[in-house]
Formats: sequence, C-alpha cells, structure tokens
Amino acid sequence: QVQLVESGGGLVQPGGSLRLSCEASGNIFFRASTMGWYRQAPGKQRELVARITGSGNTIYTDSVKGRFTISRDNAKNTVYLQINSLKPEDTAVYYCSKDLPGVQYWGQGTQVTVSS
Repeated sequence: QVQLVESGGGLVQPGGSLRLSCEASGNIFFRASTMGWYRQAPGKQRELVARITGSGNTIYTDSVKGRFTISRDNAKNTVYLQINSLKPEDTAVYYCSKDLPGVQYWGQGTQVTVSS
C-alpha cells in the first residue's frame, strides 16, 4: 500500500499563491515514480493538472501553464505544486497521485478556494 498525504490548501484571493505538498509513504520507490496533481471542481470530472516523472520531466494542462509549477524532493518523498496567479476557476479539491509504475494511488485531497 501507498499513502499520500496532501497539505497546503486554503482560501486565497484572486491573484494569490499557494504551495501544495504531498508526502508519500509505504510501499513506494518514490524516486522512480511518476507523480501527479489532479483537481476536481464541483460538478466536474477530475482532471490532470501536472505530472512529474522520476527524472524530473514535467507536463501541465494548458490552463495552468506559466502559473503552476510541479517539483519533487526525492529525499523527502514529497511532491509539490506551486500555484501562482490564482483564478476563481482554479477552485477545486486538489489530489496527489502516484501514477506510475503499477497501481495508481490517491491522496485524500486538499481544498483550494479562490475568492475575494
């Protein structure tokens, strides 16, 4: 089993920033794992926001390019999502995921609310 624990969400004004963290533990070879951040807004499907491979290659969904940055610290088994220039449409529950290899695991999610 793999455990993923997110933190760092909250209420922020438009234009603000947050840094989400996800610490992995359990049966995971973290440095070789592709990790992802997803989000799910009310009434919408969960969508991939960003993904980072074990070697540090990254991809982003178009709506967050230039505003979000995914990174990882393999010594801490932690993946981060720096989110800047937040917009109301970024409001969602953000989930960390271990995507590859093997079975996908999910964290419990952390709420990000962007509102004035």
